Amino acid sequence: MAFIMKKCNTLFKIFIETDKRLNLKGTLFSGQSFNWNQILPYTDYFSHIIRNTILLLRDSGANCIEVLSSAEQINGLSINDYLYNYFSLEIDEKKVIPSGFKKEFPEVWRLVEPYQSVRVMRQEPFEVMVTFMCAQGIGMHLIRRQVSMITEKYGQPHVLDTEKGKAVFYGFPTPTALASANPNELALCTNNNRIRASNIIAMARSFESGKLALACVASGDCPLETVRETLCAHSGIGLKIADCIALFGLGRFDAFPIDTHVKQYLYEWFGIEAACKSLTEKNYRFLQDEARKILGNDYAGYAGHMLFHCWRKEVKMMKAF
Repeated sequence: MAFIMKKCNTLFKIFIETDKRLNLKGTLFSGQSFNWNQILPYTDYFSHIIRNTILLLRDSGANCIEVLSSAEQINGLSINDYLYNYFSLEIDEKKVIPSGFKKEFPEVWRLVEPYQSVRVMRQEPFEVMVTFMCAQGIGMHLIRRQVSMITEKYGQPHVLDTEKGKAVFYGFPTPTALASANPNELALCTNNNRIRASNIIAMARSFESGKLALACVASGDCPLETVRETLCAHSGIGLKIADCIALFGLGRFDAFPIDTHVKQYLYEWFGIEAACKSLTEKNYRFLQDEARKILGNDYAGYAGHMLFHCWRKEVKMMKAF
């Protein structure tokens, strides 16, 4: 597949005031995105391409993030407004976890309170679909490797020439690029898993046709169960992946994905015995209901992700990347 490399010689710089409400590194590497990287010669920035716009982000003091971008707008919004929405900064993080949580679970609250600045991002839906279809049953390091291979093979390269030198970035593949992929070739990027590659191609074709894309646009007006049913109609997407897509790609903060780490903290922190059982569909739904009794409905998934990242860092002592 041939691409014309897009060149950019200009970067716009802005600063976004965060008032300590955004832990940038913690957010980007908390397991909700696998596309932010550090690329030469910009190793002191976290980089990604969103809608053909190169973005370079880094902390610039306690209350501010420096942003370098190859365009002044993304999707008709100023970079400032786009990232404000991307990082969900309109949400009061202190209201995500119910007020009674601190009193009922003081030891858990002591651990999780510093993680309130880990934001749940509003990412591109197609990108989230592909990355989480790659994420089944493997660790974050391998997920990032698969996503990187897919992006470099099927994504649009962008070259940046500045006084710092040349850097090449790859935009995430379009639905068209993956819809036309050869399953055997794509499987080389999915840990030689041809079934996974075929499922990604089938999903991309559904997105390219407009059927799945339109469903994503309308997802905010649908009951969560309808959103999940629409996503689960595609091979390779089960309840957990559907909830990840809803939470991280569709802005459905009420979606509560459950994996091994979530099961562990539901048992160890909250004493939910069913979390020790196999994760059947029935038990998955039961555990979600139990979690919502603790975390509420509207922000159950948002709060759950804070807890997920806290559990991995504070209890499991796992590295972010």
